[in-house]
Amino acid sequence: MGYTSDDPMARARFSALVTGLVAKGWGEGTNLKIDVRWSEADPQRATRFARELVAQRPDVIVTNTTPVTAAVLHETRTIPVVFTIVSDPVGAGFVQTLAHPGGNATGLINLEASLAEKWLEFLAHIAPRMKRVAVMYNPKTAPYAEYYLGRLNAAAAAAGITSFIATVTSPRDIEEVLLELGRDRASGLIVMTDSFNLVNRGTIVAAAARRKVPTMYYSSEVVAEGGLISYGVDNTELFRRAAGYVDRILKGAKPAELPVEQPSKFELYVNAKTAKALKLTIPQAILLRADKVIE
Repeated sequence: MGYTSDDPMARARFSALVTGLVAKGWGEGTNLKIDVRWSEADPQRATRFARELVAQRPDVIVTNTTPVTAAVLHETRTIPVVFTIVSDPVGAGFVQTLAHPGGNATGLINLEASLAEKWLEFLAHIAPRMKRVAVMYNPKTAPYAEYYLGRLNAAAAAAGITSFIATVTSPRDIEEVLLELGRDRASGLIVMTDSFNLVNRGTIVAAAARRKVPTMYYSSEVVAEGGLISYGVDNTELFRRAAGYVDRILKGAKPAELPVEQPSKFELYVNAKTAKALKLTIPQAILLRADKVIE
């Protein structure tokens, strides 16, 4: 797991995997043993834990996030790996193609590059005064950033919005980014899909509220916790679906022959209370398009 063990969101995602396994007939204490490691969005911890788990020679390893998956695949190209919440498995070298993985890894993609355009589009709709937007991520935990930036920058340029990168590696960096953006009421923020951002989402949400910065997220759970708007997939559902891959592998299927599952449903969440605090009016088009409006 790329998150912290005391994070309710992370625990819910892990529980979804376990529930999915139980539904397939696998239960701890009967025919299954699960060893869990929490890397806390720290690539060094991920490397250490990957070595520990590979040394145990398990039947399958489930990973989430690109850095964690990369750490595990660096240690083994034979033990089956099922990944979740990975953006660009082909570009990262995890699989040969989505349809034919060809190695020891397969799994589920959480987002695709075109979503970056939607992040910009929806944020601009809800914050029409926005003339500049920062894209925030940690290069160590989001090495795939370029996968999204090309599409996002092109969309921003077409809309007459200046986009720029804001890299962060600590909570203090997050505070400084929001402080700078808050000085200009025409600024907005897009929070890149990134385990560091997820682990530090409380800091981001609080700082964005304090500095009055309209912010787009990729996870609906963050909007439930006070974020303004999000567009992405149901990440908890990805963990439940990952259980299907584990089940098939434990029954003899080879990862090389199991196509990577691409996202088919995307959800738009808006927090009306946060919008009101930011003095933003949610456009009717967004209200009609939204899967959920949190009052």
